[in-house]
Amino acid sequence: MSNQSQNRRRFLQTSAAAAAAGFTAPYWFTSEYAAAAEGQSKNDRHVVGCIGTGSRWEGLYKGVLPFGDIVAVCDVDRKHLEAANEKVGGKADLYGDYRKILDRKDIDIVTIVTPDHWHTKIAIEAMRAGKDIYCEKPLTLTIDEGKQICKVLKETGRVFQVGTQQRTEMGRRFLTAIAMIRDGRIGKVKRAVCAIGDAPTGGPFPVMPVPPELNWEMWQGQTPLVDYTEKRCHYEFRWWYEYSGGKMTDWGAHHVDIATWAIGADKSGPTSVEGTATHPHIPNGYNTATAFYVTCKYADGPEIVIRHDTENGVTFEGEKGTFFVSRGALTGKPVDDLKDRPLPEGAIERLYGGKPTSHMANFFQAVKARKQPISDVFTHHRSITTCHLANIAIRLGRKINWDPQAEQVVGDSEAQSWQSRPQRKGYEIVA
Repeated sequence: MSNQSQNRRRFLQTSAAAAAAGFTAPYWFTSEYAAAAEGQSKNDRHVVGCIGTGSRWEGLYKGVLPFGDIVAVCDVDRKHLEAANEKVGGKADLYGDYRKILDRKDIDIVTIVTPDHWHTKIAIEAMRAGKDIYCEKPLTLTIDEGKQICKVLKETGRVFQVGTQQRTEMGRRFLTAIAMIRDGRIGKVKRAVCAIGDAPTGGPFPVMPVPPELNWEMWQGQTPLVDYTEKRCHYEFRWWYEYSGGKMTDWGAHHVDIATWAIGADKSGPTSVEGTATHPHIPNGYNTATAFYVTCKYADGPEIVIRHDTENGVTFEGEKGTFFVSRGALTGKPVDDLKDRPLPEGAIERLYGGKPTSHMANFFQAVKARKQPISDVFTHHRSITTCHLANIAIRLGRKINWDPQAEQVVGDSEAQSWQSRPQRKGYEIVA
């Protein structure tokens, strides 16, 4: 019997037990199981729990529905929770504590769409609970968190997709760009320039009463407790180093990933990172870099530049030509040359390992085949490590030397200490 079939049957047999176990959660309601999608056998469908149901979840959950049934949702904001339940037909069980979802033996897949500072703890505990995972980018808050996730993934053998959608059908232009590089269209790559946009300036923000629907203490997780302001929470968390890495890890998670993949460094990393940046210094205000220019050098010659200005996208500069790729464009003479000299048949499929699909479809295919998906944890960890190193370099204001084999800052004890962060008692990450 398949795992999915067992999970389906187990759910029907244990729904009453799950109800009895879940009454201590802040928001919990019983419901009947959602019906399987039309045309698909119930025994072929996955049982899914969603942890975090804010703005990014809005598009994600629709990708789940063709493949699985969302039977439980979790959020520390009751308004998000109730809105999410409406979107999945009003039949999901509701939780305010993600551990209630991980305790459910019927659930075989979880999605994690929380703020960045929660990703690693939930992901590690989910893997230990036997769940396969789809987690939004950026995967980690620190370099050492990435090491922890990679360790546990190797130990548990779970399937884990990171939400960097430029690697799948949405990123068809990016796949074409990498196929062009693999086919030698611009010769040896000398430089990849990632333009990821600037970040907002804001503050000082007033301290506010905590909304009654929000568990603000739990939302803060591993980070130091502070007074509430709405500009720290939900989407705006991106612009606070306490919870994220600003544009460097937000858009950098996408474009640096593509650049790293293209130059063949997705299993290693840079040897040095240095740059300049502008940081706002506003009490109780956004504190991530608003402008920056960072150069990441690699052992075999190419470099990756990360900058805030110029058109959003990646420019590849090679010995024989230059071209630009973004979500909306693929331009340059090497691209024009494709009209008369197209890529070899199957070039993108060989790069991708099959016909490109949607990001969520790729994940569920990987779950079925028990293999890692196109946006795997190990390569994402390498690219987001580059972004974390960039933030360390611009915050300390000096060059950082990096050993990509040992995954360690070299010759700088202060910078080395920034590979991890202190974690608030009760919210420590244990790998």
